[in-house]
Amino acid sequence: MSNQTYTPGPTPNTVRSVDGKVLDVPDTWILLPPGDAALTRRVKADGDHWVVAEKKGRKVFSRGVWAPASTIERIRTELEAERSTESYAKKKKTNANRREKAQSEYVEDFTAAVVKFLAFHPAHGDLAHKLARQVADHATPVGSGTVARTKRIPVEQRAEAAVIAWMRHTTTGYDSMKIPRVKGKRREVRRMLAQRSKELLAGYRLGEAGKDDCPLAKALLAIP
Repeated sequence: MSNQTYTPGPTPNTVRSVDGKVLDVPDTWILLPPGDAALTRRVKADGDHWVVAEKKGRKVFSRGVWAPASTIERIRTELEAERSTESYAKKKKTNANRREKAQSEYVEDFTAAVVKFLAFHPAHGDLAHKLARQVADHATPVGSGTVARTKRIPVEQRAEAAVIAWMRHTTTGYDSMKIPRVKGKRREVRRMLAQRSKELLAGYRLGEAGKDDCPLAKALLAIP
């Protein structure tokens, strides 16, 4: 058996290979659903298995791992035994505390990066901090999949991209726009809206914005 990645087949116990061939899953195999990373990792390392994934738009979603039922049950039993020990519980708590601390520090650093990017005039200082908190609350949660969670670009660039994304969804009609399904059209609209957002931010940097009809002021005013 080969350890390859497949897409779901046309029937429950089949998969489709990259060349389009439909394969029957061996009778002694079962599907291990996603969700337990440790179990999945150990099953894949143990031997023969088929990874099943499906692409939806730009994202790829795991549909689980096919592997011998005996392998999955054996490793699951071993894991359950490990997880019932006191040392495992302590390790889990330590890791959780470490992740919580790292997340808290990142949110603080990211919020500061947003405030720095905004660089609002002192007259709009309170507004800048409120906006930064809103952007951070939306963009920094673990697993959110936003640009703020990527490490491929500096935090300064993440902050800028997150602000523009938040403004696109909050201060423009982007979410309700009917954009033609033409290649590059959505990207063109996003660029146009991004430019408008940057022009709006420029006014706040000069202390010339913040009027009642300002979409950013309205959006933030509506937030407790």
